[in-house]
Amino acid sequence: QVQLVESGGGLVQAGGSLRLSCAASGSIFSINAMVWYRQAPGKQRELVAVINSGGRKNYADSVKGRFTISRDNAKNTVYLQMNSLKPEDTAVYFCNWVVAGVAYWGQGTQVTVSS
Repeated sequence: QVQLVESGGGLVQAGGSLRLSCAASGSIFSINAMVWYRQAPGKQRELVAVINSGGRKNYADSVKGRFTISRDNAKNTVYLQMNSLKPEDTAVYFCNWVVAGVAYWGQGTQVTVSS
């Protein structure tokens, strides 16, 4: 079992920045990918950024150039640095780790961007 705990969400003005963290504990081995998703009210959950076991990163077109995913293997933590935030970035952000082929989810952290 893997437990994920997100932190770092909050209220920020448009143009501001936030850094989300997702710390993992438990049986962490053979990590396939670490992913950030988000879900806005009334919308489907969407992938925001992913970093795979080899360190390759991919981003949704809507956040390219503004968001950066990174990881600290020693701390079993993945981060999402969010810059130049826009009101349309408002959502609950979830981290998702795929470990040995099994997907684990965090509880989510709210990000609200005011105009």
